[in-house]
Amino acid sequence: MRYIHDTMDFQIEENQSSAKGTAVTLGKFDGLHRGHQKLLNEILRLQKEGYYGIVFAIAPENRTVLFTPEEKRHVLETYGIDCMIRCPFVPEILGMESEAFISEVLCRQLHAKQIVVGTDFRFGFQRSGDVETLRALQEKYGYTLTVIEKECYGDREISSTYIREALAGADMELVHDLMGGWYPVEGTILHGHQLGRKIGMPTINLRPDGYKLLPPPGVYYSDVVMMEPRTESTSEESQSMAADGSNAWKDGVTCHGITNIGYKPTVDGTFLGVETYLYGVHENLYGRNVRVLLRTFQRPEQKFTSVEELKAQMERDILSGKEYFGGE
Repeated sequence: MRYIHDTMDFQIEENQSSAKGTAVTLGKFDGLHRGHQKLLNEILRLQKEGYYGIVFAIAPENRTVLFTPEEKRHVLETYGIDCMIRCPFVPEILGMESEAFISEVLCRQLHAKQIVVGTDFRFGFQRSGDVETLRALQEKYGYTLTVIEKECYGDREISSTYIREALAGADMELVHDLMGGWYPVEGTILHGHQLGRKIGMPTINLRPDGYKLLPPPGVYYSDVVMMEPRTESTSEESQSMAADGSNAWKDGVTCHGITNIGYKPTVDGTFLGVETYLYGVHENLYGRNVRVLLRTFQRPEQKFTSVEELKAQMERDILSGKEYFGGE
């Protein structure tokens, strides 16, 4: 997938697209929920007809997000979208009149012949452009507009706001149903205090992007997916952690885990982190990128009076996780 970001140069050369031109969908795409997926599926359908598919994602500035840019990029790559454009939230875009945006960005730079949006899509200066604007200018600019109806869960429209509410309540099953998948937290495995390894329960530590929205601090059942091939290490630490002879954890492999989100109050409580115990994995994974998929809230974060008390609770958490994942 081609990825264009941090620039106003969105130019797609005609020889880079296709003879039919491009099919473009636009929006914030925060969370890439089931409503967004209806837009993506229409773009995939148009790609099969010979159009070059573009997701034009407007990047919010200085606010929390359900999906970081990299998380969003990975989902769209998996979907099979041809191109993602991450549009910066800058005055050049914010101050552009709606028709100018259509003529200059969508038609001149992106060669849009198909435009796919949701019913509430707004754009241009002071959000003056909408679906009716796009519909009225189809003939003038030579594109075809497709408007996709909202997706509902029960009697409520699925939205990023709805997901944020469910996430704030640690209702990870509802988040899953709204998104069509488990809530992800991606990052690079960092060195922690290595307390887990010292007490016989090694964990991996992530420090999420500062704008990544996390559920309340606590313990969650999770799946963990390796995102890159393992880099072999000859360090003594690596050799000791793989002493059981286990194979290198391969790209794309998923294992179950128990994840703590919080400030590690028993240790030092200095920053909000994501720490996961992995079932059956004993390798050196420092520096690897992983995706932690949060499945179910198990209990709130606690502060213990001693490391021994923490260890006893971790043992109970690990046992409860085995029961939770028992049939998988």
